[in-house]
Amino acid sequence: MSVDLPTLLVGSYTATGGGNATGISLVDGGAARAGAGARTVAVLDDPSFLAVSGDRVYAVSETNEGGVSAFRLQTGALEHLWDASAGGDAPCHVRVDPSGALVVSNYVSGTVTAISLAAAESFSASVLASDGVVLPADGVHGRTDRLAVPASAIAVATLPAGTGPVQDRQDAPHAHQSVATPDGTVLVADLGGDALHEFRVTVSADGVPSIEALRVHHVAAGVGPRHLAWYAGDLFVAGELDGAIHRLRRDESGSLVTIASTPTFDGAVGESLLSHIEVDDAGIVTVAVRGRDLIVVLDAADDGLALVGSASCGGAWPRHFARVPGYVLVANERSDAIAVLPVGTDGVPGEAVEQIAVGTPTCIVPL
Repeated sequence: MSVDLPTLLVGSYTATGGGNATGISLVDGGAARAGAGARTVAVLDDPSFLAVSGDRVYAVSETNEGGVSAFRLQTGALEHLWDASAGGDAPCHVRVDPSGALVVSNYVSGTVTAISLAAAESFSASVLASDGVVLPADGVHGRTDRLAVPASAIAVATLPAGTGPVQDRQDAPHAHQSVATPDGTVLVADLGGDALHEFRVTVSADGVPSIEALRVHHVAAGVGPRHLAWYAGDLFVAGELDGAIHRLRRDESGSLVTIASTPTFDGAVGESLLSHIEVDDAGIVTVAVRGRDLIVVLDAADDGLALVGSASCGGAWPRHFARVPGYVLVANERSDAIAVLPVGTDGVPGEAVEQIAVGTPTCIVPL
């Protein structure tokens, strides 16, 4: 079956993190149909999560020292612009915030970082204009053309101490994702501390970022919040450790409180770990479940949270997914492939109609 797919950027684990990719990959829709798979467009250690804004592409490097790299996307290639410290260990998520900052979640160190995009771009432009960087001969970003932005463009906040009952995963705060709130603040999911930390991120007129801690919203012990999504003013939390989706709403005091929780599968959780979650405009909640290798669909309409159905993810260990018209594209980390699943009228996927070869995929961004 021939599927009309957009161009995709794919983040992956490389040999540094035990993976099979060499960096950021690009999948051309037409080439994928011809069986060409993906091609590397930037050599980078463990670019496990990507963010795209206009023609800019941002990638974490999920290593012990933690880094972030920025690129300009043009005609199927990535032009390297700058690099920055992630402000912590093992950055696993990056997002462009309306404040003008790039917000980075660092899992191991339990820190959140704001990088001033204006300051980073200004620094990069000034250095490149002075011919201060030698670009690789093949045009592909590697380890020899790094361009580190100054520390003044970076602000770091440490999550407050917290633990949970799952001892091997909740020994300390672990920042896993950030999202913007409808109130102009930032929420950070803390898998280790069973909490959502709310911050205000700002960037001054001269490009200096700041992070102000506002409040902590606690969830039930052992939830292990991983990824978050908004719908109809409510927050939906994927509990990586308890296998459930939780719907939260602000009360009169401004605290986010749980109003509904629904398991995504029957039986003991064991090694079944939720990963990515999205909610569409109709209130259809889609979440991936590793271990059981499922895509699960729930209905959040009418203030509810009802299980609709589930289907195979088309591979093993669905780390992330992206929805495009008519399909859900699943990054099956342990299958070295992206599964293309058609979506039914109820939102539940069917069997995979294509498999796109990509080494250890962990993040998909349709362009």
